Amino acid sequence: MGKTTGFIEYAREVPQRRPVTERVNDYFEIYLDFPEDRVRTQGARCMDCGVPFCHTGCPLNNIIPDWNDLVYRDRWREAIRVLHSTNNFPEFTGRICPAPCESACVLGINEPPVTIKVIERTIVDHAWKEGWITPEPPDKRTGKKVAVIGSGPAGLATAQQLNRAGHWVTVFEKADRIGGLLRYGIPNFKMEKHHIDRRVQQMEAEGVSFRTNAHVGVNVSVDELKNEYDAIVLAGGAEAGRDLNVPGRDLKGIHFAMEFLPQQNKRNAGDDVPGQIMATGKNVVIIGGGDTGADCLGTSHRHKAAGVTQFEIMPQPPPDRAPSTPWPLWPLMLRQESSHEEGGTREFAIATTRFIGDENGCVKALETVRVGPAPKFEPVPGSEKIYPAELVLLAMGFTGPVKTGMIDQLGLELDTRGNVKTGDDYMSTVPGIFAAGDMRRGQSLVVWAIAEGRKAAKAVDQYLMGHSDLP
Repeated sequence: MGKTTGFIEYAREVPQRRPVTERVNDYFEIYLDFPEDRVRTQGARCMDCGVPFCHTGCPLNNIIPDWNDLVYRDRWREAIRVLHSTNNFPEFTGRICPAPCESACVLGINEPPVTIKVIERTIVDHAWKEGWITPEPPDKRTGKKVAVIGSGPAGLATAQQLNRAGHWVTVFEKADRIGGLLRYGIPNFKMEKHHIDRRVQQMEAEGVSFRTNAHVGVNVSVDELKNEYDAIVLAGGAEAGRDLNVPGRDLKGIHFAMEFLPQQNKRNAGDDVPGQIMATGKNVVIIGGGDTGADCLGTSHRHKAAGVTQFEIMPQPPPDRAPSTPWPLWPLMLRQESSHEEGGTREFAIATTRFIGDENGCVKALETVRVGPAPKFEPVPGSEKIYPAELVLLAMGFTGPVKTGMIDQLGLELDTRGNVKTGDDYMSTVPGIFAAGDMRRGQSLVVWAIAEGRKAAKAVDQYLMGHSDLP
C-alpha cells in the first residue's frame, strides 16, 4: 500500500493531453509529461484494502499494490523489478491497455480509482532512462529450438520467456518490421514505435533471432519448421476482419480498418506508400465503435478529412458504470477516447443497409436505418437516412485467424469460434505445436496477449524439459 491516509488526502490526477489543435498535426504521443513527484503522490493513494481486486482485474496478475508502494517511497529500481516479474513489456500496457485493473480497484467503489496505468508507465520509462533495463541472457542453453510465429505482444512475450529458460528461439514475422499489431495497427499517437525497437534490441542481445518478411505457409515452409524445431508456437493475430455484406460492398473506397491503419504507420516510419488510402478532404464513415474505429477516427483527423462519422450498432452506453456491470467487473459505460475529443460525430443504434456509388464505381454515400437492441437489432420504421461518404472504413472487429496457408497446412483443429483449438497446456491438436494470444482466444487486449505468451512459454518449457521454472 502507499500512505495510510493517502486516499483521503490526495485526489486522482492523470497526465494532460496535448492541445487538440497541436496534436492533430502530428503523430507523436498525445500525453504531456507528468512529473515523477506527482506520480509518487498517486502511488500514495493505494489503500491497505486487504484483498487487492486489481490483481484479478489484471490478466497478468501484476503485483500492483507492491509497486505502488515502492513508487510512493521513491524506490524505483525495486519497483521495476516487481513490475517485470509479471509483465515483460509494461511500456506497451502502460500506453495502450484500457486498464481493467483500475476498474477493479477497491478505492474505485466510491472514489476515483488509483492511477495504476500512469504509475506503471512511469516506472518503466524511469527504468529505461536510468539504464536499468539491460539484456538478461540465460546462464546456460538447453539445446532445444523453438519457432515463434508472429511478433506481436504474445509472440514477443513467448520468445523472451523461452529464451530466458535457455532455449534457442527464432521469431518469424511476415511483415518487414517486428511488432505485429503494435507496429502496424496501433497508431503512433497512441504508442511511438521506438518502444518496440529497444525491446527488440534487448531480446536480440539476449539471444533471440528475428526473421522478417518470413510468411510461414507462403515463403517459409511449414515442413521445414516442423523438421528443424523442437516446438512451434503460433502467436499471430486474429486478422480475419468482419465484413459487411450489403449491396454496394464492391464499390471502390470501402476498406477494412487494417488496410487503412498500417499504411499510415509505414508512412510514419519513412516508407513510400504508393496508392495510400487517404481521408484528406473526404467525408469519412467508420463502421464500428470500438478501439479500432477510434484509431481510424484519430488517423482521419490527421489526414484532414472533411468530416468523420463513426457508427455503432449497439445503443449508446450510460455515462457511468451500468448496473449490469457492478464493481469489480469491467464497466459498460460510454468512453471518450482522445480521438473523439478531436472531433467527429458518433452515431449509436445504427446499421448500414446499402452503399451508394457514383458513375465511376466509387462509393459516394451509404443508407442507414436505426435499430433496436441486441440480439435482434430490428429496424425502426421510418428511420432511414443517407450519409455522404467518399471513404468507408470497416472496423467491426475480427472473426479469428486467417485459416488459409499455415493453419490449413499444419492440419490444426479449430474451436467453435474459429480459433486454434488448444488444451489447458496451450498445445494444439498436433503434438509440439502450441498457440497463444489472439490466434488462440480471439481478438483481445495487449495485456491478455502478454499473459497468454507467458503461459504458453511455461507450457512449452514443460513439454521440452519435463519441468519448468518459468513464472
